[in-house]
Amino acid sequence: MSKLQEMTKARYLRKEETKAEKILWEEIRNNKLGIKFRRQHPIDRFIIDFYVPKIKLAIELDGEIHKENKEYDKMRTEYLNSKNIKVLRFWNSEIETDLKKVLDKIKITTTNIQSVVVINN
Repeated sequence: MSKLQEMTKARYLRKEETKAEKILWEEIRNNKLGIKFRRQHPIDRFIIDFYVPKIKLAIELDGEIHKENKEYDKMRTEYLNSKNIKVLRFWNSEIETDLKKVLDKIKITTTNIQSVVVINN
């Protein structure tokens, strides 16, 4: 996929967000968790649901189709990990039914990663 195709697909996905993506985006946008997230961010051949370049954190939301695509998701996560990108995955249903728990996990993860980044610098 060319850069132009990636950007076009990312724009499309931002406009056609799922209910879970919309809910989570409202909670993490504009530095609400103290860190800047990007939405539908291209990384090589993948479009990441939410990404924090500063700490290399990807957040992926999985719907029903992902129950059938476990191998693809595993390969994708392994690829991102090989680029030193930490991946958090949540089911759409988790966002819709237990948002506080999801946000707490994101906060803990971003805090832990930022602590490691500060120590290593």
